[in-house]
Amino acid sequence: QVQLVESGGGLVQTGGSLRLSCAASGRTFSTYAMGWFRQAPGKEREFVAAISRNGGGTNYGDSVKGRFTISRDYAKNTVYLQMNSLKPEDTAVYYCARGRTGEYGSRSFNYDYWGQGTQVTVSS
Repeated sequence: QVQLVESGGGLVQTGGSLRLSCAASGRTFSTYAMGWFRQAPGKEREFVAAISRNGGGTNYGDSVKGRFTISRDYAKNTVYLQMNSLKPEDTAVYYCARGRTGEYGSRSFNYDYWGQGTQVTVSS
């Protein structure tokens, strides 16, 4: 079955950077869009970023535009989230998700498989 494993989370100070990775199983990685969501305590799950199956299109949540960058490496079956200028409000569990074929939208129903998440904590 499809497996998504996130890594790279940790504790960082305000203004710092962190790079998250999501390793995907299977040989059809290039067929699917990939996305990142996050959920902070007491808040709803929030869309962060997504990338199209061919890597040519990206989509970002308003709160992270200009600070975060999503990318993918087909040789490694991995999607990345580079996070810069981190703020305390970025503190959350970050989840990697596989998009349904041809979709890289901002809503959860566009994704069919999810990783277990990785914790990102930004101290003030």
